[in-house]
Amino acid sequence: MLLSEYDKITANALNEELARQQEGLEMIPSENFVSPAVLEALGSIATNKYSEGYPGMRYYGGCEIIDRIENLARDRAKELFGVDHVNVQAASGCAANIAVMFALLEPGDTLMGMNLFYGGHMTHGLKVNFSGRYYNSVQYTSTKDGLLDFQQMADLAEEHKPKLIIVGATAYPRIIDWQKAREVADSVGAFLLADTSHISGLIVSGDHPSPVGIADVITTTTHKTLRGPRGAMIMANGNPSRPLKPAKVLKENIPTLVDRAIIPGIQGGPHNHQTAAIAVALKEALEPGFKEYGHQIVLNAKALATELTGMGYDLVTGGTDNHLMVVDLTNKNTSGKQGEWALERAGITVNKNTVPFEPRTPYDPSGIRLGTPALTTRGMKEEEMKQIGAWINEAIKAQDNDEALEAIRKEVKLLTDRFPLYPGLKY
Repeated sequence: MLLSEYDKITANALNEELARQQEGLEMIPSENFVSPAVLEALGSIATNKYSEGYPGMRYYGGCEIIDRIENLARDRAKELFGVDHVNVQAASGCAANIAVMFALLEPGDTLMGMNLFYGGHMTHGLKVNFSGRYYNSVQYTSTKDGLLDFQQMADLAEEHKPKLIIVGATAYPRIIDWQKAREVADSVGAFLLADTSHISGLIVSGDHPSPVGIADVITTTTHKTLRGPRGAMIMANGNPSRPLKPAKVLKENIPTLVDRAIIPGIQGGPHNHQTAAIAVALKEALEPGFKEYGHQIVLNAKALATELTGMGYDLVTGGTDNHLMVVDLTNKNTSGKQGEWALERAGITVNKNTVPFEPRTPYDPSGIRLGTPALTTRGMKEEEMKQIGAWINEAIKAQDNDEALEAIRKEVKLLTDRFPLYPGLKY
């Protein structure tokens, strides 16, 4: 029985969400639109199979075909990123980072990561997160202009001697210098984790340097600039021994340690429908056109940043090198929470975000975070970014004027109608 016949309430909700995505501008940098092929694989019968363990070493029978699917995803990721070993079973980016910590650290060991309120992620040592509660977390921040503060990182490393240093961000608009981070890690004998969740698609396209061969272990989500389903991967060089065989915490054993950390460490059976969808997305990322897609993401972000700067908006670090920007709305006499709400009513989805040395509360911060991956997926280019920048400015200025915001929303829909999303899809 079709969903629309069996559960009209859920079907209607999905159709409303479909319309929201189709008719609005999705500008949260961590969001994207998967292809119909990825969507089909994600809703496939692979969800019916339990397959705890790894290909060739499962706790369940009947896994021969699932083994092929998982190996396909792993092999494509190896080719795409140039690594020896990939684990595709992590349920999310959080789980991937937690698995690396579980693999390399003991409870109470010291880890160092970027403070969430300066652009990092909660799994990089936020005190209320697992990473900050079970380990001794040391947090580095940024310089006054929002750039990664490698000198502070080096000073903190020398003082606290972390066993693991995490480099990567969720709200950092510039290129990350992996080699500088490596030098800091080497100065105290720490492992280096590169969290590339936001930028892995740009690494594939060559628009951001790769940490492969520099970091000891790399994590990424699969659903941001990589444009796949929600999921994650953990990558390292070297080859695992039997994943269930204990191994000493040494660099050469990281593939084995990571696999053991996922199962039996923190997860049970993998989500095989997710693995199948990741395999499809990685095939897409191996196509020549994906590089052009990555280039266009950056071109669009730079065009939008230029437009906003020209209208007097204050961008953290003054601009962007990647897919996102953080806009400080202080000089516009509003907050990130108010800006997010005004833009949503105008059909433009962003998220409120802290700025470096944030003077306000994280629940009502000074900034908004926005990016171009989803807009680029729809086929929009620099000319559309100029128009979108103008609408953002109009919406921020008219945040208390419902009529003006509704007028912008109608104009937004006229634009999105020119760039159709999932035509013919209905639940």
